[in-house]
Amino acid sequence: MQRFVNHADFIVEDMMKGIEKARPELEILSENDHVMKLKAAPIASKVGLVSGGGSGHEPAFLGYVGHQMLDAVAVGEVFSSPPAQAFYDAFMSVDSGNGVACLFGNYAGDNMNVKMAVDMCLDEGVEVKYVVATDDVSSSPKETKEKRHGIAGGVFMWKVAGAKASQGATLDEVIRVAQKTVNQTRSICVGLSSCTIPAVGKPNFHIDEGKMEFGIGHHGEPGMHVEDLKSAKDIAKDMVKAVVDDLEVKADETLSVIVSGLGATPIMELYVLYNDIESELQARNINIDKVLVGNYVTSLDMNGAALTIMRMDDELHELLEVEADSMGLRV
Repeated sequence: MQRFVNHADFIVEDMMKGIEKARPELEILSENDHVMKLKAAPIASKVGLVSGGGSGHEPAFLGYVGHQMLDAVAVGEVFSSPPAQAFYDAFMSVDSGNGVACLFGNYAGDNMNVKMAVDMCLDEGVEVKYVVATDDVSSSPKETKEKRHGIAGGVFMWKVAGAKASQGATLDEVIRVAQKTVNQTRSICVGLSSCTIPAVGKPNFHIDEGKMEFGIGHHGEPGMHVEDLKSAKDIAKDMVKAVVDDLEVKADETLSVIVSGLGATPIMELYVLYNDIESELQARNINIDKVLVGNYVTSLDMNGAALTIMRMDDELHELLEVEADSMGLRV
């Protein structure tokens, strides 16, 4: 394994120190070195926004702390949930008396630790409500979609909720629009090669040369099926079908789209893929609003891509257009 690493066991701490130095608007919480927050937070009269999760998905989650985005994140070790104490400290550090919204992906460890932290905050008189992203269509059937994992759809959730909170919305209003975003969002991943956890030093799964895994998870969870590698056009067609059919998108509806690399995919290839994705959507007479192509939620050095779509309406369009500035997204 050839990596820019000092000590694999401290790679998360070293990354956070680098981000703090490179982004002067951010700071590591003095009480907990696994919390990164906006220096300006808590912001008076504004609902606090927090997310969190395991490292290795950068720019998620750290990269979405910023102006009119998230106020803080709890940071876990690579592919591991942050502890309840990190979520608690993140919540308390951004509460201005208007409550805190926690917006995170649906994984067992995150669910358990967020709920523990919410209870801890109640004991301190701080109200925390949460919304769980469940956009990964491959992780559970439609009949049990509440069990699905959250992947790149979180970017839309953080952007929309951050905009709503910046407009002075109440905690219930922020939660409503975040849940609305989740309900209208679907994602699918395709993996071409594995990823390597620094502390392990070898790939954590294997995809044979000339093969692809359709529906792979962001931690290497098994996908829907392994098949021969297809052309970008055919992959795009299958990805569009998976998310559009699951969301039951009809002709003349409007979507916003994210095509996110998984860490090792050249930007060139992401745009090749998007070209074919847009052509497939247009063939279905589906309109396109906002488009994001790049590395938004990754999986260390996995070669692959995620397609995320969100059904649009006037409210969601307006909130996506609100100014925002973070490492991972700028509007």
